Amino acid sequence: MRHLVSGAAGFIGSHLCDRLIELGDNVIGVDNLITGSRRNLAQLEGDPRFRMVECDVAGRDVIGTDVDGTNDALDAGGPFDHVWHLASLASPRDYLAHPIETLDAGSIGTRNMLEIARRDGARFLLTSTSECYGDPLEHPQKETYWGNVNPVGMRSCYDESKRYAEALAMAYHRVHGVRTNIARIFNTYGPRMALNDGRVVPAFLDQALRGAPLTIFGDGSQTRSFCFVSDLVDGLIRLSNSDERFPVNLGNPAELTILEFAERIRRLMGSDLDLVFQPLPDDDPRKRRPDISKAKRLLEWEPKIALEDGLRETVEYFKRELTAASRQ
Repeated sequence: MRHLVSGAAGFIGSHLCDRLIELGDNVIGVDNLITGSRRNLAQLEGDPRFRMVECDVAGRDVIGTDVDGTNDALDAGGPFDHVWHLASLASPRDYLAHPIETLDAGSIGTRNMLEIARRDGARFLLTSTSECYGDPLEHPQKETYWGNVNPVGMRSCYDESKRYAEALAMAYHRVHGVRTNIARIFNTYGPRMALNDGRVVPAFLDQALRGAPLTIFGDGSQTRSFCFVSDLVDGLIRLSNSDERFPVNLGNPAELTILEFAERIRRLMGSDLDLVFQPLPDDDPRKRRPDISKAKRLLEWEPKIALEDGLRETVEYFKRELTAASRQ
């Protein structure tokens, strides 16, 4: 099988590339490295089944023929069997700093990837997000819930980019018959997350490893659920091989308040770290928990990795990264 993975140098994208290579397939990874890192793909260097292409999936030369008559930037010497569109700026810190690039990845980038899938008769999977539900009025969130999203708020560049991408995927399926899948991903964590990306898991672990107070936004009563990255990748692969065209939630239904999660971090690190409270950001969801009954029924999928086990592995990764950084 031949795979095209956009966002390949990112957190989830790099783990997906690893899994596809482990399955014995060939992968072309694409990333403009605005937030991704080649370090995430270091384990694949020299593998003849993997090639990294540095380019912007929202660029003009991604599809079609260049002016010199050569094939497009993503020519792999033959058609792709699967196209995976993961390219996006997924953390609040990144998409608030780059709102236009975030919108481009969800709109132009999605269409470019869909065009490649249409051209090659390939399967197409879009990694969408639980942010499509916004600050939800339904709890837990089912795929049939249409959401409560502020279309002009600070987070709208990310939320609306994904909602548009979902609509575009469905349009290509209905008009062109592209075999599309849409994964609505809930909070995911694990090795290769960036410590400075602003999301709660790396933020807490970064602070805990430095012995700094844990920063709680609001009063800490807002809830999240946390899925380990290997479980998520398993769900993505199962979904990509299914005939389900409408969105499917992928996440861990075990729900914690941010205060409860902070206590888990304290126990894990064996330290009574202080807590510091700051104002809650605009449009920050108060509740977040997936209803995964559809994934269980259609994909026979649910998370397997316990939070404590996943956090231990993530902590060990961050310790190695910090040690390596201190030696430079």
